[in-house]
Amino acid sequence: MSENHLLGNYNRYPVEFAFGEGAYLYDHQGSKYTDFLSGIAVTGFGHAQPDITSAVMKQLNGVWHTSNLFDSSGQKTLASTLAEKSGLDKVFFCNSGTEANEAAIKFARKWGNGRYHIITALGGFHGRTMGALSATGQPKLWNGFFPLVYGFTSVPFGVIESIKSAITPQTVAIMLEPILGEGGVIVPQNGYLTAVKELCEEHNLLLILDEVQTGMGRTGKWFAHQHDDIKPDIITLAKGIANGLPLGALICSDDVASVIKPGDHGSTFGGNPVSVAAANAVTELLTDDVLAENLELGDYFVSQLTELSLPEVLDIRGKGLMIGIQLADGISSKTVAGKLLNQGIVVGTSGDSVIRVLPPFVISKADFDHFISTFSAVLAGAEAQGVAV
Repeated sequence: MSENHLLGNYNRYPVEFAFGEGAYLYDHQGSKYTDFLSGIAVTGFGHAQPDITSAVMKQLNGVWHTSNLFDSSGQKTLASTLAEKSGLDKVFFCNSGTEANEAAIKFARKWGNGRYHIITALGGFHGRTMGALSATGQPKLWNGFFPLVYGFTSVPFGVIESIKSAITPQTVAIMLEPILGEGGVIVPQNGYLTAVKELCEEHNLLLILDEVQTGMGRTGKWFAHQHDDIKPDIITLAKGIANGLPLGALICSDDVASVIKPGDHGSTFGGNPVSVAAANAVTELLTDDVLAENLELGDYFVSQLTELSLPEVLDIRGKGLMIGIQLADGISSKTVAGKLLNQGIVVGTSGDSVIRVLPPFVISKADFDHFISTFSAVLAGAEAQGVAV
């Protein structure tokens, strides 16, 4: 093909994967890559997982799409599971995380009955549609898209006093990621989310937790906020929910759900039968043993890498299989990620200095050992050559 007609809104690596199996990907030349990215926390159960593949193929041989004008037993089953695991009551299905967050913003404002102001976190990321972008506390992403949607204030993440000072009579909700993902895999101090929940109760505010990246077992719990034993009013999900097929979800309390009437919100493709079939298979696979192993594997990786005391690494942080490696000043995370890709290791980045490690749940300790040795060699090789990584 002589011309590329794709819009230039992505910086793509010059690698195309032809197929995958478990924690591994293969390009068209047959080269093998170990996947420590999972499509950015999406393919939690790896590639070509037999149970998910079987569920999808069965649905493809039935009905692909009928729209939300008709009943859906698959949606009801999935909604029941999500309600049970979250302790909330009602579920809305859409196609992506940004759509789930748009719904959360709308539902909160409808519930607020005139109150509209939502407090979010600096460094937070909620999507790129206009409402979700306005909630996103990263000014670099706003350039060229003004005016933003009115009514959002972003405050420092992890600082409860900054939230207190931002509350006004028009405030209706606090909207946070339990762990900042795109913002650098930033884990707040113990007790932060509990304090935020108490603040919401004190001021009659909704707590909206964006679990698009942290949810569906990524941190060793169904939802990351469960490490703090709290219950929000709204949870948003996507990414890992259907192991790679497009699906997003909003879970909310009956109190929030009661204000949403037919016609208030909708999605033509939301809760597509094929995606829902994949998601129902995912929920059956996401057992307590898998969650416990995610925590164990994450702890193993962090401890093994920490023991090396690499001078190029300033910090290693995260929970479960959501891990960020903070590189020293002057070391480019994107350059390191490119060098790792050349060595058959797929990782992500957050900003200019954080390597993001989001492997599938089927990853092994041997895979982590391979990552650590390759990562160390990449950093050491660059240092020996006097090259700024």
